[in-house]
Amino acid sequence: MDLLNTLVDKGLRRELPTREEALAVLATSDDDVLDVVAAAGKVRRQWFGRRVKLNYLVNLKSGLCPEDCSYCSQRLGSKADILKYTWLKPEQASQAAAAGLAGGAKRVCLVASGRGPTDRDIDRVAGTIKAIKGENENVEVCACLGLLSDGQAERLREAGADAYNHNLNTSEATYGDITTTHTYADRVDTVSKAHAAGLSACSGLIAGMGESDEDLVDVVFSLRELDPDSVPVNFLIPMEGTPLATEWHLTPQRCLRILAMVRFVCPDVEVRIAGGREVHLRTMQPLALHLANSIFLGDYLTSEGQAGRTDLEMIADAGFEVEGAGEVTLPEHRATAGGGCGTHAGAGCGSHEDAGCGAHEGGDVRGTAAAVPAAGELRSDLVAVRRRGAGTDLAPNA
Repeated sequence: MDLLNTLVDKGLRRELPTREEALAVLATSDDDVLDVVAAAGKVRRQWFGRRVKLNYLVNLKSGLCPEDCSYCSQRLGSKADILKYTWLKPEQASQAAAAGLAGGAKRVCLVASGRGPTDRDIDRVAGTIKAIKGENENVEVCACLGLLSDGQAERLREAGADAYNHNLNTSEATYGDITTTHTYADRVDTVSKAHAAGLSACSGLIAGMGESDEDLVDVVFSLRELDPDSVPVNFLIPMEGTPLATEWHLTPQRCLRILAMVRFVCPDVEVRIAGGREVHLRTMQPLALHLANSIFLGDYLTSEGQAGRTDLEMIADAGFEVEGAGEVTLPEHRATAGGGCGTHAGAGCGSHEDAGCGAHEGGDVRGTAAAVPAAGELRSDLVAVRRRGAGTDLAPNA
């Protein structure tokens, strides 16, 4: 296929495809999906080999968010039966992080619901970062706290944060249909603040909210312009009790095409399969490793993920290897360009399901043999609310 040959050549040269080419990837048929994966896989291997970076989420503050993001179980007015708790103490967060690090994660992502942090919240998170790094000196820490005010990104950097996550989520044209309590421009501003402060910028999207192919290409091209070190790709988890609870628009093949398009547009950037991979990719998850070089280990913010042990077995069975703590995630030309923590062993964060930071999360794949959900259905069998780990007395999944 001439299109795929062209995109591979461009990806190996770090050349941006045209919008028409990106749209054409999304328009390919299910019959061609393996060809698409194979082509994008060449670009992935050129810049990241067969390494898979593991990231681990710690939900520092869950629920009761004043923002109205339609996808979010922690949103204003949410009826989702999720865990609700205020700020974890630094030692609690450090203990939660330790489980993920023991499972092989090299980055801890500290997430808190809310519009954005107060200066006191920044102090809290600084104490948490100190506690985590006191136990694990070389761990990377990414903060995801919502919209940042002037000077807050610098304070996080001084406290030891390596990265900041804030997702664009969807295109500027459709953003107002998803959220009304803040704007697309607010999100761009926060990513820019993080970048300017020397933090590794992490920003991604959520697919499956009813957007068009044009919307998906728009948001990915906007992300390319912002130049984050990592781009998390989330697939909407339609959680009961949220406005998008009955929105099921994704198939495994559609998810693979979206990941391939992101890889072609962002060839040398850490592409992370974030929330929803278990629910929407299901048994096709191993194929997605040929496109993305990063995943989350274990559970997400308010929903359960695949068992951590199963994640590790999947990576090994697919012929990939977990990226070691001493390995640099980004290609040399990016790692030496001063991009935040690009000189560290990795870059980026962000699984995203809810939270004021734009987090969107995944769910427990309890029904891997279940039929593909149809729009208009509630599928609680595919999504399990998190009842373990951070904010509970039960051991985490890692």
